[in-house]
Amino acid sequence: MTKPKKKNQLHKFAQLSGIAFQMGITIYLGAYFGKKLDAYFETTNKIYTLVLTLLALALSIYSVLLQLKKINDKYE
Repeated sequence: MTKPKKKNQLHKFAQLSGIAFQMGITIYLGAYFGKKLDAYFETTNKIYTLVLTLLALALSIYSVLLQLKKINDKYE
């Protein structure tokens, strides 16, 4: 028994919206904790902010790719 196409598209949209929020929150938290570490260690070049933001970006992209593959496999 197949599901209606419109319902599948709505589920895809909801999951993709969730992925976008998750990516934004992950990057925000990386930048936030990087700033906190820079303030704590009193660094002048903001190295913790840069490193943690880039690490959060890489982690969120990896997570998005895994989730997109899962969604693609589920609805094909």
